[in-house]
Amino acid sequence: MDRRRFLTAGAAAGAGYALSISQQAEALEERMMQELEEGVIVRSRFCQFGTPQADIVAARAEASERNQGRHFQMGHDPRLPRIPDKPTLIDFFKYRFAPASHLLQSGALALKAGLDEETVLACLLHDIGVFALSRSEHGYWGAALIEPYVSERVSWAVRYHQALRFYPDLASGYEYPEAYIRYFGADYKPEPHIQKDAEYAQNHRWYMTARQICINDIYSFDPDANPSLELFVDIIGRHFKQPEEGLGFDNTPVSHQWRTLIWPTNFL
Repeated sequence: MDRRRFLTAGAAAGAGYALSISQQAEALEERMMQELEEGVIVRSRFCQFGTPQADIVAARAEASERNQGRHFQMGHDPRLPRIPDKPTLIDFFKYRFAPASHLLQSGALALKAGLDEETVLACLLHDIGVFALSRSEHGYWGAALIEPYVSERVSWAVRYHQALRFYPDLASGYEYPEAYIRYFGADYKPEPHIQKDAEYAQNHRWYMTARQICINDIYSFDPDANPSLELFVDIIGRHFKQPEEGLGFDNTPVSHQWRTLIWPTNFL
């Protein structure tokens, strides 16, 4: 994708309305995610709600033709990069989360700010739920996904950034995101469980770890910045407990979630 051409075309389409850098970045990130979905089908059963029935029927017909009469996908999907037999977190970043620009830039901002390695890891993984399973309740999904492999502080921070991002903390340098006003309206109020979790988190000893995710999150996307995953290899090695059997095959309560990422188009 030609990023500069996209931004130039977007400005022209705006008919004189000047987009801020933040708005341009959001539009570009959204389009990149759309292109990734259009080019590589990685939808799990979680993400098929709202898919037009005609599209599902067409996809099944295509799969039937490609698979010589087999009507549904099971096992490795040839449209996807094959993940190694004993996959690591790095493998999932390469073959399922890529390009993961938002995650990498959030982690890079935390590194640049001189934050401790566990906080950097939390920033790197904070939206893993979005990339892996679901936008809805993604902080909770992401925390559950990584909980067996990281410190309690890291998973706690990923979980509670879900609630804290809706509440400003000017003393810490976090304002309510302008983008949320555009997304949800000026009168939006989070659900009661979000309010309750935010109140709990504000009085917790790990509050600032979760708050740092928010600080290094909302302003993190820069279309011209491309931090490398290599920046985080050593941090991941020190703070992510990689199972010998590979993620998905170590018999934890979340192994099935990692397997869903390996075979996201399985019918059953």
